[in-house]
Amino acid sequence: MPAQPIHTNRLILVPFTLEITKTLMAGNTSILQQLGLQLTPYWPDQEAIDTFPKIIKNLEVVPEPTGFESYMVVHRQSMTVIGDAGFKGLPNADGEVDLGYAIIAPAQNNGYGLEVAKGLVNWAFQQPGVKAITARCLLGNAPSARVLEKLGMLQVSADSEVIRWRLQNPAQQKPAGPSS
Repeated sequence: MPAQPIHTNRLILVPFTLEITKTLMAGNTSILQQLGLQLTPYWPDQEAIDTFPKIIKNLEVVPEPTGFESYMVVHRQSMTVIGDAGFKGLPNADGEVDLGYAIIAPAQNNGYGLEVAKGLVNWAFQQPGVKAITARCLLGNAPSARVLEKLGMLQVSADSEVIRWRLQNPAQQKPAGPSS
């Protein structure tokens, strides 16, 4: 079954398809109007454009979007794309999926990043075989780090540029044994 949109309180996460991504990468945003979305001069921004080749690469290895690829973040009330988010492909051998998200500058500081991330985490933890969600953020990206902390993610490592995060699937955690 192809990926379905994920609905949160204020947002709709619309799965990218190869057609949508390739059309946007070619600079043609009319496909958004065909989907019933309002155009904005803020999206796709350069960050989204830079991500399109990775999204295409992930979509080319599956017959149809599975949900473990990327989504357009649509503001439900205005039906405007305010960012993109998703996973960087199917779960790895350890049952981990890597989360990423970006919200356009005019829509930042409204809680959308956390709302998107929560929606994706909730969806992923309902999928068979997903044991954990990982994420990375740049060392100086305090807003992104706050979102990951609010999700309950734990820092697992850091270097001079990137902090790596991990969130265990609560259903995969072993219950504590009886105390003596």
